[in-house]
Amino acid sequence: METTGAPNDGLLQHPWLPVAIDGCQLLAKSCFGETSYHILLTDLHCVWEETMHSAAIQSRTQELNKRLQAPVKAFFSHLCEVVRPHLSGSRQPPEGEANISVMWLDGGNLSLRLKSKLAGLPLHWEFRCTPAPVTVVCLHLVQPLLSMSHTLQQEVEQLEGLLVSKDAEIQDYKENGATLSRVRLQTEIYERHTHRGSFLAKTLAVVCSDHHSVKNFGVDLQELYTAVVAHGNMRKRKLSEQDELVATVVDATTSSDADRGEADREQNQTSPVAEAGDHIVRAATTQQLATCGRSERAPSKAKKKKAVGLFR
Repeated sequence: METTGAPNDGLLQHPWLPVAIDGCQLLAKSCFGETSYHILLTDLHCVWEETMHSAAIQSRTQELNKRLQAPVKAFFSHLCEVVRPHLSGSRQPPEGEANISVMWLDGGNLSLRLKSKLAGLPLHWEFRCTPAPVTVVCLHLVQPLLSMSHTLQQEVEQLEGLLVSKDAEIQDYKENGATLSRVRLQTEIYERHTHRGSFLAKTLAVVCSDHHSVKNFGVDLQELYTAVVAHGNMRKRKLSEQDELVATVVDATTSSDADRGEADREQNQTSPVAEAGDHIVRAATTQQLATCGRSERAPSKAKKKKAVGLFR
């Protein structure tokens, strides 16, 4: 069964690569396991994805290749060798004869159809990509690109400060009699607003072109993308560890409070019985003491009676 919309941490670590497939300029991300894969494609108008696992790959293989009896691992190993160069932007042709075509389907779906040969037999495969959910687009494209933009802006500001300092240093040299040995090395004093306006006027028309953006997601941007994503994952792990630690402390505190509350309730439940027992003991003791007192007050000798007889 095919599954989509499940972001893959392995795929997240991979940068977007500019590829040209069947005349279409795309950005691609792909992650291949032993018998599974997850790919993302975009033309900067839409993002498509497909996630496949062993059982789904076996089913589609039988659907597209009636005569193929190879096990999934053997077939998938060959598929990876054939398709990886196309999805990595490699200019080296894959070993053996292979062809990939792009088909735009109804519902906004995208299909990459592969034709190759395995052990002399025709081999067909289709990557049936569907529009990716917004969460996947944000995770793999929007959030990293915004972080990259902010990082590059910070770098520009630091470089601007460095240029101003260099201009001040050069001016000090000139005021102390230093001269250039070669006139062609002379530069104008950097002025931010003038430079920015000139730069935007020259480059905006080119930079805003979709195909230019796709082709020029070069090595430097790929490395920056990977660094930004790795830093984001490290920060998420630290926050997760902190949340787990806080949860552990809260659970321990709650458990301790509950134990103390239970002990207090048990003490409150047994106190009336203890008090009743003490009352009974005190009453019995009091009664016993009273009895003993009465016994002690009784005469120790009987009163003599007057003799009654012949002589009175």
